[in-house]
Amino acid sequence: MQEANEIDEDSELDINEYKDENQVIINTHERVNLDLNGTIEKLESGYVESKLVTIPEMVADDLGLVHGGFIFSAADFAAMVAVNEKNVVLVASECQFLSPVKFGDVVYFKAKVRHKEGRKRNVNVTGYVLDIKVFEGEFKTVVTERHVLKLKLLDTEKED
Repeated sequence: MQEANEIDEDSELDINEYKDENQVIINTHERVNLDLNGTIEKLESGYVESKLVTIPEMVADDLGLVHGGFIFSAADFAAMVAVNEKNVVLVASECQFLSPVKFGDVVYFKAKVRHKEGRKRNVNVTGYVLDIKVFEGEFKTVVTERHVLKLKLLDTEKED
């Protein structure tokens, strides 16, 4: 007789049986280049931890300074995933680059939804290299009903 914990070698495993029922799935920005924007290490409702491994394509000069745009992009990606709505878009941000990042550094980001009102979400994002805070920002986002490129933003037809 087979023990309850044993797996019959001939039976097919259903991976869904072993997934945590409370697992949060990423619902947004599914085609983002993770090499340039970081990988999601932890995802909870309204909270993300991500990791950006700096690569040569990010380097801005001969000393190995990483261009701040890559840091911002990774922070933005973390903010979007913290909101985790299919049609979330960035409408404003205020951020500070607190210390330089160089090639070879690994930047760890934490993003937390701080305020939610209707379709608006404010997300605080911090980035660290080791124990040094290198980035801090507030990202203002909006969740749209449809994809932003499918919204009719301006009435371009004129009445005759």
